[in-house]
Amino acid sequence: MDPLYVGIDVGSRNNVAYLMRPDGSKYGSFSLQNNRGGAKLLTEKIVSAMGAMGLRDVVIGMESTSVYGDSLVYALREDGRLGQFQKKLHVLNPKQVRKFKEAYPDLPKNDFVDAFVIADHLRFGRIGKEVYMDDYRYKALQTLTRARFYAVQNLTREKQRFANYLFLKCSGIAQASDIPNTSATTLSLMEHFETADDLANAKLDELASFVSEAGHGRFADPEATAKAIQAAAKGSYRLPKTVNDSVNQAMSVSIAAMRALESQIKTLDKAIEQQFEIIPNTLTSIPGIGKVYSAGIIAEIGDINRFQSQASVAKYAGLVWTQHQSGEFEAQHTQLIKSGNRFLRYYLLEAANSVRRCDSEFRRYYDLKFKEVNQFQHKRALALTARKLVRLVFRLLKDNRLYIPPEG
Repeated sequence: MDPLYVGIDVGSRNNVAYLMRPDGSKYGSFSLQNNRGGAKLLTEKIVSAMGAMGLRDVVIGMESTSVYGDSLVYALREDGRLGQFQKKLHVLNPKQVRKFKEAYPDLPKNDFVDAFVIADHLRFGRIGKEVYMDDYRYKALQTLTRARFYAVQNLTREKQRFANYLFLKCSGIAQASDIPNTSATTLSLMEHFETADDLANAKLDELASFVSEAGHGRFADPEATAKAIQAAAKGSYRLPKTVNDSVNQAMSVSIAAMRALESQIKTLDKAIEQQFEIIPNTLTSIPGIGKVYSAGIIAEIGDINRFQSQASVAKYAGLVWTQHQSGEFEAQHTQLIKSGNRFLRYYLLEAANSVRRCDSEFRRYYDLKFKEVNQFQHKRALALTARKLVRLVFRLLKDNRLYIPPEG
């Protein structure tokens, strides 16, 4: 196969393309607008070059650059004029391209050079399978699961921000291990009571009734909970009124933001479940994994046949540990690699944390790994459990079979 290699450096406004002959020499390079017209012009130039050189194969590549290249991928895939050729389209990891460029130490940094490097990287090969875009159901699902990922990250940051305000207003409650900082009850208490003094001096029976209502009856002994809250309030620092008022205002905004984000996540969960219904899968047969986490995993993996082994899926997710070895020494404590698909890693970790609560085999494995070390027990045990889950996910998807839980 003697293909035309097309490297594209994608930008928010313009794309730069470099057309390389099979022998590595330059055929042409040019800049195009990153819009529908620019995509059509790019196709015309590719078709013209193929005709001039009498080639039947074309390999096109670009870096993964946020959302700026997605529409171009769709346009190149759907353009019928390229359908007459044997076409491969790759979306490359920027780190992969950057490492390849290190072999050219004297190259300057500009868009045309970057396009050349991508084309040359395609020519040298050793690139994984073509980007999965044949089935757009995966991309539609991925859009939703990634939106949920960002919403969860924003909610986590907002909860930390609220916890800081909580310490300022009522440090005792923020420090109490048995009073969750961002529970519905705590939020209601902070909205209802203006100061720590108001909370500390409230009538016990009224506070117990308030706690029971705010907690939707989940407290077995509301009066005991009310006593603990009042004790925490009495031991809290007292703020000057002006500062306390400003903290209340900031808290109000933070509470509204958390509730809005929680509502967004619920909406996304429903949309994910609906979209997931049209994608056949066997992952939901694993106890505890659920539709949302299964969808997050499948949206990033796509067609499992893209991966040769479960190890390649783990590497793609970044669930691989670095090696630190020299001579006869090999470090026992190593870190996860810093590359990998963070979305897939997130959903695998969340799924593992849920599965280990519902499945005896995963629970036993998590507990074993938890007890092996004295530091970072949960984080390490969960990462190892997620790595174990990768093997199961790969096998279920590869064989298209249901999970059979172990006996006992």
